[in-house]
Amino acid sequence: MTLNTYIDHTLLKANATVDDIKKLCAEAKEHHFYAVCVNSYYVGLAESELMHSDVNIAAVIGFPLGATITKVKVYEAQQCIDEGANEIDMVLNIGLLKSGYYTIVEEEIRVIKKVIGERVLKVIFENCYLTDAEKKIACQLSLNAGADFIKTSTGFGAGGATLEDVKLMKNEVQDNIQIKASGGIRDLEKAKQYIDLGVSRIGTSSGVTIVTSK
Repeated sequence: MTLNTYIDHTLLKANATVDDIKKLCAEAKEHHFYAVCVNSYYVGLAESELMHSDVNIAAVIGFPLGATITKVKVYEAQQCIDEGANEIDMVLNIGLLKSGYYTIVEEEIRVIKKVIGERVLKVIFENCYLTDAEKKIACQLSLNAGADFIKTSTGFGAGGATLEDVKLMKNEVQDNIQIKASGGIRDLEKAKQYIDLGVSRIGTSSGVTIVTSK
């Protein structure tokens, strides 16, 4: 198992400095992680730091609440792509999902996927705030809208990834969309458990610890 190829090496903290982002990118290059995951402001910096490397750039949008106006999410996604992002991790509008406004939620995902084209779109659910029924609905909306991944959590909610949630998501979508587990995955054993369940990507700030563990 080449664990490094599953990892989105992540730094989304509000107090992350320019030097912190540069360190993140250096670690990603050293360990050949699949991608770094950064806030939209730092996409340009990451692009310059990762030039001539095989590391991708994932940018979060509408982060971390998902309650941003759709036009703003679309603009943010486009700006990130223009500055070098290969992937967009968007937070769906959690409140609208829980309100039953499923058409609006699905359409938002669809328009963001349209604007980024062939680049990868991951839809973040924030499962800690959803019922099992709502998680299943979010799976179907993301599938219908053409997203490439569904993702468990932002890491900023009341809870992160759980094995139970990933099992539920996998059962709902089968192999029709990929799954990213994120939030609270800090050690090798846990990372392997998620990979064994079928996730294609792991979002973590502990990537170096995971891949250097024996």
